[in-house]
Amino acid sequence: MRTSQLLKAGVHPRDVYALRDGGFLEPLARGLYRLAELPSLSNPDLVTVALKVPEGVVCLVSALAFHQITTQIPHEVSIAVPRGTETPRLRYPPIRVFWFSRLGMTEGAEVHELDDAKVRIFSPEKTLADCFKYRNKIGLEIALEALKLYRSRRQVKVDLLLKYAALCRVERIMRPYIEAIL
Repeated sequence: MRTSQLLKAGVHPRDVYALRDGGFLEPLARGLYRLAELPSLSNPDLVTVALKVPEGVVCLVSALAFHQITTQIPHEVSIAVPRGTETPRLRYPPIRVFWFSRLGMTEGAEVHELDDAKVRIFSPEKTLADCFKYRNKIGLEIALEALKLYRSRRQVKVDLLLKYAALCRVERIMRPYIEAIL
């Protein structure tokens, strides 16, 4: 729950701090709390980022890890935000921001329910295309490993892969890898 939601519900700010200090509320990030008695979050970083940056979409290595098509352990949450927006300010968890076009933000974005929070995450196919688009920033080896794991762990949807590759303008780059792996 956000502090603003607590204040709208009639909770005085001093009571919010007293609940926090008494161990009844657990702070997730600045201005974001949850009841301490609830079971621990399965994906606390993704949930926190989704609640603090509602227009953002989890992308690249973080999305690969969510879909279990990488061996990489993300040390930060990769998040896509619309071009022209300010950089989200979060102390924790560490985030890495990527600016996407409006079309790039909506195509392939799925909503997943994690710990009673709606988290927007790009689909595996869109994530693979994005990995090839940002291969110079995250590394081509991560994109290639993800494509191999995608082939071995999921039903391959070539038409979707090529659709998102065209959207990301990396079809010429991805096609030989797709043909070689399949």
